[in-house]
Amino acid sequence: MALKNETQSSYSTKTFYEEYVTGMNSRQLGKEFQSDSERLKQLYHDAVKEANPGIPAEKIPIYQRTLSVLSALTKRLNPVRRLVFGISLVGFFAHYLFQIIGLSGYIIHPLFLPLSFAGMLVILLIELLEKSDVQKELDFARDIQLSLLPPSSMKIHQIEVHSFAATAQEVGGDYVDVIRSEKGTYIIIADVSGKGMSAALYMVRMQALVHLLIKKLHPSPKELFLELNNYVKSNKQDKTFVTACAAFFPDNEDYFTFSRAGHNIPIVYNKQKDTTFKLNTDGFALGMTNTKTLQKNLVEKKFKFEPGDSLLFYTDGLIEARNSENEEYGEERLDGILSIYGSLHAKTITQKIQSSIELFIGDEKPADDITFTTIHKLEHPKQLN
Repeated sequence: MALKNETQSSYSTKTFYEEYVTGMNSRQLGKEFQSDSERLKQLYHDAVKEANPGIPAEKIPIYQRTLSVLSALTKRLNPVRRLVFGISLVGFFAHYLFQIIGLSGYIIHPLFLPLSFAGMLVILLIELLEKSDVQKELDFARDIQLSLLPPSSMKIHQIEVHSFAATAQEVGGDYVDVIRSEKGTYIIIADVSGKGMSAALYMVRMQALVHLLIKKLHPSPKELFLELNNYVKSNKQDKTFVTACAAFFPDNEDYFTFSRAGHNIPIVYNKQKDTTFKLNTDGFALGMTNTKTLQKNLVEKKFKFEPGDSLLFYTDGLIEARNSENEEYGEERLDGILSIYGSLHAKTITQKIQSSIELFIGDEKPADDITFTTIHKLEHPKQLN
């Protein structure tokens, strides 16, 4: 492992060069090139489809497709930058046109190319500055979202909880929470459809509502989901849906109450039998159907949770993470880790899963948020005679 000297030193040409070429290895350049190519390809298809609805792309003249793409690009600029961009394009064409028709001797001709280049450069710099400002705002939003998550490690009576969360973008739509009430502890994990800022904002609203409902109503997991479904379905034009799992652990009891709303099936490790099983209960995702239908189909069950047992909640980003061979991580690996390490502390299990997923994906960037939480029931303290 290379160590970095963090003492202050003068800024030199070598320092500038090292910063400039950071990340420019063949693997990273290839991935970035492929990603940018896919984005440009998507922009092309979207622009042609929007400008020529219902007409196959191959039947549209090339000049018309070019204009469609150019229009889609320039729409992203404000009017002033669009004007500068247009003048710069005209300047480029005028420079070569004057050469072709023999008017290169005019005084204005040598100015076309540098002025056009300067116009394009100014637009590029301003766009980069704006992107930097947006990135700062996203980083700030990320800090706020992370502050709303529970501590990574918690111990409540005999229950210990350890959580892990990594967003695919600056902010994400995964939600995990540990909430104390007068009678016990609620542990909730959820995944809002979509990614990015819209999913993150929806998640924050859901979190506030969950805290409010638990504080006022002390609901069972099923009652909590029915109330949340009323909220999600309150806006008929909103097509967002939320998958979730909720468990309530009463204080000083060896069981928990559980309900699953279309979410990934949690895994339980049973120490007495030294085996794992899945909490495969029925239930639609929140927002997928009306509350009356959800009430008929959403199942709530009690499960034993004795000292030494463990429970794993996770989102689909974990099991759908892919490596360089495009293989999915899968539930089998999770089940295997819990079978081996399920009797250990929650922190140890979480660290084993984290190490496993990091080793599996290698340098690949996750396509979705990865969130999971481990709940472990501690053994009763032994008393000395």
